[in-house]
Amino acid sequence: MQAKRTTFPNKFLPYWLLVPQLAVTLIFFIWPAVQALKSSFEREDPFGFKTTFVWFENYRRLLVDPMYVGSLGRTAVFAFSVTALSMSLSLILAVAVNRVLRSNRAYTTLLVWPYAVAPVVVGILWWFMFNPTIGIAPYLLRGMGIAWNHRVDGNQAMIFVVMAASWKQISYNFLFFVAGLQSVPQSQIEAAAIDGAGPFKRFWTIVFPLLAPTTFFLLIVNINYAMFDTFGIIDATTQGGPAQATNILVYKVYTDGFLGLNIGSSSAQSVILMIIVIALTAIQFRYVERRIQY
Repeated sequence: MQAKRTTFPNKFLPYWLLVPQLAVTLIFFIWPAVQALKSSFEREDPFGFKTTFVWFENYRRLLVDPMYVGSLGRTAVFAFSVTALSMSLSLILAVAVNRVLRSNRAYTTLLVWPYAVAPVVVGILWWFMFNPTIGIAPYLLRGMGIAWNHRVDGNQAMIFVVMAASWKQISYNFLFFVAGLQSVPQSQIEAAAIDGAGPFKRFWTIVFPLLAPTTFFLLIVNINYAMFDTFGIIDATTQGGPAQATNILVYKVYTDGFLGLNIGSSSAQSVILMIIVIALTAIQFRYVERRIQY
């Protein structure tokens, strides 16, 4: 028995249904990307009345600028820290929830709530908690002999934004890890337990390898999140300070373009940032995905 095939009486109807999404993609993604690429080869006068085509001069100045090179290093540290911290904590929480037989839906609902919070709101919440004057966290840290003031200490500021950005992303990773854990065949875990494998060994030899596709997907998502979606958190907490200690690439694009009004350099930075993310994603698909068994 052959399945019924859906046909449209109007052959142009499928294309008309695609028009809204194509229009959104063209207007809000393709067109701005083309404009940024065009602006990266130009230089405007201080008043914005005249534009000069300078070829790769904006890129050359960026690559020899110590502040931009330093921002590259800070971005690498920030992205790696946020990805490692958020994925590891979310995996631990997912394993804990998966072992709970009762009320696991309530735990899951509570842990997912932070994902619904906007990045700017996350930044404000953590700003209040770690405010050196009125925050509860510095008060508790002083009781342990730790003088916390991320306004003047660059290392503390980086730790601060990494924790805030990771907290925002943990719930997203948690959902996928829970779904992956629930799809692991219990028969394999029970067979390993019968053979004498302990909980830790069962996790690393059976459960974690079966989570490889989920982990690979989240690795790409978290790197992209750290590179792009953390702007609101940094703007609401440290604004790139102190002394540029948290001025990562996505925030430097904003400060140079919208605050410094250097549109050409800002556009070149956005193009370089996009190239970095595309290259990292391609490397992961080229060298990491081949090791994953689906």
